[in-house]
Amino acid sequence: MLTSVKNEKVKNWRKLKKKKERDLQDTFMIEGFHLIEEAHESNWEIIEIIYQTGVEVNADWFHYPSYEVSDNVMTALTDTKTPQGILAVVSKNKSSECSSQRALLVDRVQDPGNLGTMIRTADAAGFDTVILGKGTVDLFNDKVIRSTQGSMFHLHIYEADLMEEIDRLQQEGIIVWSTGLENATFYHELEVPNKLAIMVGNEGAGVDPALIQKATQNVKIPIYGQAESLNVSIAAAILMYEVAKK
Repeated sequence: MLTSVKNEKVKNWRKLKKKKERDLQDTFMIEGFHLIEEAHESNWEIIEIIYQTGVEVNADWFHYPSYEVSDNVMTALTDTKTPQGILAVVSKNKSSECSSQRALLVDRVQDPGNLGTMIRTADAAGFDTVILGKGTVDLFNDKVIRSTQGSMFHLHIYEADLMEEIDRLQQEGIIVWSTGLENATFYHELEVPNKLAIMVGNEGAGVDPALIQKATQNVKIPIYGQAESLNVSIAAAILMYEVAKK
């Protein structure tokens, strides 16, 4: 059992809280039984399991290298208020461009809760791909991971230059809708194409104007009250579920 936060193994795990280290090691950490089970069922590579003394590990996970740790070590490794006492180190999937029927493009979204919620919603709405543009919060941020509730393991998600991705998608016959207000059409007035990508943008600035120019169509959501705008994850959800109905 590992009992010291100064243990080299423990120090290495703690480093995974930082994006720089996650990128260097090509690994990240997940917490809780549900997320570990989702990773296990989705055939992501689980490198090792870390469990607190007294926590019962799922029998299906016994083939993974496992480490028992003391209460103080688990406290040092987790940021949640009510930890479940179990973590896993997972290898990053090397995802890249792929063919898609339904994609969500994310431009410079900063809030981890927003990104995680959009990934979870994309999964629920039957989307197959999420493309993260430069300046978007790290997919493997612990708050993003928790907000996805495991949906990150079900979808094809990768980082890319959205200018280049729009060109590629359009060459493949995929219509690209961008959210925005100028020269925009209400989404419910448009026919939903068979192959579609929806692009949403930064919480304060929206989608980059240069990206809007490249999109096939600019769309907007009607607002019936006095609110100036919608939260980006809510806007994405409305549009993705509208598409899911078709």
